[in-house]
Amino acid sequence: MLIITGASGKLGGLVVEALQRLVTADQIGVSVRDPEKLADLAAGGVRVRRGDYEDTDSLRHAWEGASRVLLVSSNAAASGGDPLLHHETAISVAKELGVERLFYTSQVSANEQSLFPPGRHHAATETMLAGSGLAWTSMRHGFYAESAMHMNAQGFANGNLVGPADGKVAWTTHEDLAQADALLLAGKETFEGVTPPLTGSEGLDLADLAQMASGATGRTIKRQIVSEEDMIENLERANLPEAVKSVILGYYRAAQAGEFAMVDPTLERLLGQKPRPMQNVVKRHLG
Repeated sequence: MLIITGASGKLGGLVVEALQRLVTADQIGVSVRDPEKLADLAAGGVRVRRGDYEDTDSLRHAWEGASRVLLVSSNAAASGGDPLLHHETAISVAKELGVERLFYTSQVSANEQSLFPPGRHHAATETMLAGSGLAWTSMRHGFYAESAMHMNAQGFANGNLVGPADGKVAWTTHEDLAQADALLLAGKETFEGVTPPLTGSEGLDLADLAQMASGATGRTIKRQIVSEEDMIENLERANLPEAVKSVILGYYRAAQAGEFAMVDPTLERLLGQKPRPMQNVVKRHLG
């Protein structure tokens, strides 16, 4: 039994789709807070059970009989929670149930000293996995391509991508990463511990994205660099939660430091083809 957490989310849902092309439905189980959202999967033979990081018994039930579990990283920090508590609970339950291998969706910025707050969370989770006694694989995902579109939605709309100095990012699509995750979960290849960076084929900064967006829309879209102080003032005026402001600022600082810039051939090799280019993502959103 192969278990996927967070299967009602973007990445988890795509992993389930990809996994269905690799194994039979009765080998797949999903663990979600609201099983009713995935009634279609249940009707197709996938085991759908409630699993909530705040309810250990629900995880025990949702992961019953699991040989491998894909732990999609918790987004608790977005609402002021602690994702590490969720991950600690998940690792504890996996160990209790005798899971053969635990997979975790990390990111290329995973480092205790990362300027990007989620990068520090990923590093801490990898440390927990290393000390768990479980066999584990942490997929070092490239930065999600759709995040570039969402973070800059206002800028694309008004023709001006405003922010502090940034750096190259090897933007990577959910679809490609989900396919790779499914291949690893199904045992098509094994990485012990941390994988190489699973990234797109090129590094692009916001100036590059502005140029791509101009071509896709037929409008002039510029890149305007402002001081970090100005950015902080803009975020204060927007009345955003502290956790969100911290992630936004951390993104620019980490990008400028090159934390997202690495390009690695591993994802292309796993997929058997080049990763989807960022230009296609820009066209899909703006064209």
